[in-house]
Amino acid sequence: MTADASGRRPLPRVIAIANQKGGVGKTTTTVNLGACLAELGYRTLVIDLDPQGNASTGLGIENRGIETSMYHVIMHEAPLENCIEPTAVKNLFVAPASLDLAGAEIELVPAFSRENRLRRAIDAVLDDYDYVLIDCPPSLGLLTVNGLNAAREVLVPIQCEYYALEGLGQLLRNVDLVKRNLNPTLEVSTIVCVMYDARTKLADAVVKEVREHFGDKVCRTVVPRTVRLSEAPSFGQSIITFDSGSKGATAYRGVAKEVSGGPAERTR
Repeated sequence: MTADASGRRPLPRVIAIANQKGGVGKTTTTVNLGACLAELGYRTLVIDLDPQGNASTGLGIENRGIETSMYHVIMHEAPLENCIEPTAVKNLFVAPASLDLAGAEIELVPAFSRENRLRRAIDAVLDDYDYVLIDCPPSLGLLTVNGLNAAREVLVPIQCEYYALEGLGQLLRNVDLVKRNLNPTLEVSTIVCVMYDARTKLADAVVKEVREHFGDKVCRTVVPRTVRLSEAPSFGQSIITFDSGSKGATAYRGVAKEVSGGPAERTR
């Protein structure tokens, strides 16, 4: 774990990346934020909690036929360290999902201590990392509840399009529900505006509305909609390895600096 200027080791940050709307750049944000934090020198673990497994494949991990996945961690309490794979980015690791995870939502219903499975698994490896990023499914099932219960913070990507705030109120209510009943330390710490199209007035209007609602929780850096960001996952790469000089890579580097610097970095 990385020490700060005083030589002390700060507490690892466990961040759930969540949005109940699909197609809002949640996995793209998880993968590329993770890669950029790793590039800054932070040991970073991406936990793929989405049965689609896009964070895993987006980091070059073939999730078909893997012996130990997040399904085994959640359902059979396999040690998380048995599931973790290195990626092509130094300091970046991934705990992959498999299609079996889709059945975990149902299998967890009668399970003992079902909301705490992920928290216990992460606690066992937490000292090895500076950041743990949890890519939650786009729904509020038991997998997402596990992710929110294990996290200390929630990062919400919001697309710069019409209906951008649709469902956000429900997400905030659900975060509050988890906070009141399971995880009293949970907070929405960061909101990232993604899929920004500078050619439209609507995108500017959405960013302005989000900033008015959420103040310094909103990153100053806005992530543009770019072809290169869309192409990178199909090559199993983050944007910083796929096209390091692209606008998308520059934007996610900016987001990583703001996340690691906190609100003070956002108000500079």
